[in-house]
Amino acid sequence: MPSPPAPPPPAPPPSARPFDLLVVGDANPDVVLGPVPRDLAYGQREQLVERADLVLGGSAAIMACGAARLGLRVAFAGRVGDDPAGAFVRTALAARGVDTSALTTDPERATPLTAVLTRGADRAILTAPGCLTATGPGDVPEALLAGTRHVHAASFFLMPRLAGALAEMFARARELGATTSLDTNDDPSGRWDPELLDPVLKVTDQVLPNAAEARAMTGVAKGVAEAAAALARRGPLVVVKNGAEGALAHDGARVTTAPALPVEPLDTVGAGDSFDAGFVAAVLRGLGLADALAVAAACGSLSTRGRGGTAAQPTWDEAVARVPSTGVTGVTRVTGVSA
Repeated sequence: MPSPPAPPPPAPPPSARPFDLLVVGDANPDVVLGPVPRDLAYGQREQLVERADLVLGGSAAIMACGAARLGLRVAFAGRVGDDPAGAFVRTALAARGVDTSALTTDPERATPLTAVLTRGADRAILTAPGCLTATGPGDVPEALLAGTRHVHAASFFLMPRLAGALAEMFARARELGATTSLDTNDDPSGRWDPELLDPVLKVTDQVLPNAAEARAMTGVAKGVAEAAAALARRGPLVVVKNGAEGALAHDGARVTTAPALPVEPLDTVGAGDSFDAGFVAAVLRGLGLADALAVAAACGSLSTRGRGGTAAQPTWDEAVARVPSTGVTGVTRVTGVSA
């Protein structure tokens, strides 16, 4: 009788792993146009806007770049097409220090493309999903789950195959000693399906919605803290981005808040993803919740100084230097923190 197969070797301890962060999700070019007129004219009318930029987009890709900028060792797992847009994405991620060894090239489907129409601090987002619908658990190697300290997933509702398998993936990552976080981003269907989302939340350490997403996920029409509390009852630490109001976290028992920085935003695209990067980086560096929230708020605010999601992402030292020594939460200045 043949011997049973040998069990796989145990994952190395987190301190010995080659990556601090594995980001799973969407990566695409963004065409950012604006400010757009209040009423878009059809009937083959041509309207002029002040500016257009071709930049790296996708919530997961922007988060990965922000984390790398903050000094983390970052790997990315996802899918692009075999086309110029896919080559653009791969080059842009690599140029920002993100490992793209697990970025799959789909031979049949196109790279996703997004047009971002801006008007002041608001924006409309139009996305052709391309190969996002084919992105699934097979695009995430087991070796990467075993080789990272933390796994972050984004754009949950844009990737149905991955969404359906994410609870199992996160559970496996936790078995291997990694922590997990999720930024669902918007649900274009408007359903916010709890049967799909709840199993993932049970194995998610940190969920990072914006205020509108937190309310949509919970059905709490008013009150960001109330929505965060309702979401925390479903399992994870809840960290909510609230624009100019800053951010708040709910751990199931208490609320922690941090203010936004007083900056004049040039472009808010990707600010929430830069916030996510700041929070995850701060937690992985050993900061407590209040300080991690303050660093994240600084990262989100500072990212709005440039156009697109990655141009103005801060370094760790830049972000820490802008954390207030005192404020509405009594956050203390962060000093002496190493990776």
